[in-house]
Amino acid sequence: MGLKLTFGWVCLLIFSLSVCITEAQGQTKDFNVKNYGAIADGATDNSKAFLKAWKEACEWTGRARVWIPMGTYRVNSVKFEGPCKGPIAFVIKGYLKAPTEPSLFIAQNWINFRYINNLTVSGGGVLDGQGKEAWAYNDCNKNPNCPSLPTTMRFDFVTSAWVHHLKSINSKNTHFVVFGCVDVKITNTRISAPADSPNTDGIKMANSRGIKIQQTTIRTGDDCIAMLAGTSHVRIFNVTCGPGHGISIGSLGKDGDQNDLFDIRARNCSFHNTSDGIRIKTWASPGIGKVSGLIYEDIFMNQVGNPIIIDQEYCPYPPCKTQPSRVQISNVTYRNIWGNSGSKVAVTFRCSQSRPCRDLVMENINLRYHGRDGEGSTAICNNVKGESLGPQNPASCI
Repeated sequence: MGLKLTFGWVCLLIFSLSVCITEAQGQTKDFNVKNYGAIADGATDNSKAFLKAWKEACEWTGRARVWIPMGTYRVNSVKFEGPCKGPIAFVIKGYLKAPTEPSLFIAQNWINFRYINNLTVSGGGVLDGQGKEAWAYNDCNKNPNCPSLPTTMRFDFVTSAWVHHLKSINSKNTHFVVFGCVDVKITNTRISAPADSPNTDGIKMANSRGIKIQQTTIRTGDDCIAMLAGTSHVRIFNVTCGPGHGISIGSLGKDGDQNDLFDIRARNCSFHNTSDGIRIKTWASPGIGKVSGLIYEDIFMNQVGNPIIIDQEYCPYPPCKTQPSRVQISNVTYRNIWGNSGSKVAVTFRCSQSRPCRDLVMENINLRYHGRDGEGSTAICNNVKGESLGPQNPASCI
């Protein structure tokens, strides 16, 4: 009889523990940075408080949420690392300010998330990179070996992440970097920096797949979105770009590494007063690679310098190499692209002599130009093969 009672109590205890664990895993626990010593005075460095809150949240076996309440917080360079024991959210309600001391510009990133599964970063808060204090130190247009200024927020080797409802302003360098990641969404985010701010790309990605960027506005001094080698399965929908340098593939092929990129789609996007619209750029150098499976459709251009451009002789800083690019570009579709070109040449295909662009499709293109001489827009094609469908303005050169 005693043995039966003991066994019954053991079973009841095991059942109760399993229920408690299940309930804990289903609940969200908040880790408020103020409980770890954060001070919202805009001057105190809160890096240690943020890291303490992250560490405990990462150890929580249920759903964890690092909570940054309203207020202005100065934060020096921080690195939030996993793996974590459960899904984790980083909720920014406040206003985060990066450091302005030149001695702290040596950090590669301001806020860095690494090796995390199931991450959410949101909250409606502001990331202020305070780039105005740092841009004068950027001499990359003169010095090819210039040190890089800090990125505002970087994701390394993160899987299943959602970044939404944030505002990033005045980044010292790129606003958001996605590297080695899988299934990352960036939505309802506003990115801004002055048009003349150097190297302030909006979103840059490399060696990543399954990236979605939607309902996002980017106004900055470099590429609104840049996709580098190793990127695939990207969806860019309902993005507004300008000022900036447009949505770019590359640059690719500068070094001798393989530079492959494929399955990219951009739809329902608009460009306003940008230097470029939809651009592919590769270096005239020994680097090899392939770019294929790109679809750009339903794109509006408003006073864009180069609305559609492939440049396989890309070289922003001399000395420039003269051998043809070894990056093969193929299977690219431009469909329903319309608006106003800021220059007479609205379409430029400057493809490689050794690896001509092939299987390019131009469908329903209407890019107007109103010059002083009354002439309309034109197109230039070098080393390109493809076809044109539907109305073409400028007249197709394919």
